[in-house]
Amino acid sequence: MWGVSARMNAYEKLLAARSNDRATAKDYIARLFLHFVELHGDRRYGDDPAVITGIGMLGRTPVTVIGIEKGHGTKEKIARNFGSAHPEGYRKALRQMRLAEKFGRPVICFVDTAGAYCGIGAEERGQGQAIAENLTELMGLKVPVISILIGEGGSGGALALAVADEVWMLENAVYSVISPEGCASILWKDSGRAKDAAEHLKITAQDLLSLHVIDRIIPEGLGFSKTCAFLKIQLIRTLNRSRALSTEELLNLRYERFRRIGDHVVYPADST
Repeated sequence: MWGVSARMNAYEKLLAARSNDRATAKDYIARLFLHFVELHGDRRYGDDPAVITGIGMLGRTPVTVIGIEKGHGTKEKIARNFGSAHPEGYRKALRQMRLAEKFGRPVICFVDTAGAYCGIGAEERGQGQAIAENLTELMGLKVPVISILIGEGGSGGALALAVADEVWMLENAVYSVISPEGCASILWKDSGRAKDAAEHLKITAQDLLSLHVIDRIIPEGLGFSKTCAFLKIQLIRTLNRSRALSTEELLNLRYERFRRIGDHVVYPADST
């Protein structure tokens, strides 16, 4: 089943990641965690339905769960703003990260967004600052953090929940600094060349694993139930290893992980 997905080109994987029948964060939360209790609000402005946060049990371990939720069906997608979070969504996530650190709970994030919401209201309430605060806090958070890209991983809206000890991607997920349509519009003034842009951006799990941007690919070919079963086993094993580390070791390894990104890329010699 891996072979079928491996033959898909980057644009086909982009379409698969955006598919309406693709499992969302709440589907994974329901399958992976027992006794999940959702927690709402950022205690500054309000609650953002595009971001789900809460506490649940992964096996015998209590964990904090954060997920960007696109929703199913037109009504829910609109209510959740199609997974494009407002500043209060990222601040809600930040609040739960800090509580997780206080009580020693690992953090597991599910990322699926085309990008953070870029409306006037979001900018007025500090969208850029909210994302920046998350990046800073996650880099120094003193508990294990795992982020899983389950669909689209778009720009800073995805990165705000993807600074982690390990970043995993589902086999047909994508992760990029800009959408292929946006990239094509900038480079060629033609959004119709999104397919070309998708290939050049290196947005697939296979490309990003080779660049050390992600650490593991989660196979999808055997169906949602088996994907969740595999994912649960890997999460438990990885968290058991991470929880055995001292705080200093955990933070050093996180820092070193980001220093390794792209470290095998060979740039042409300067001819000047």
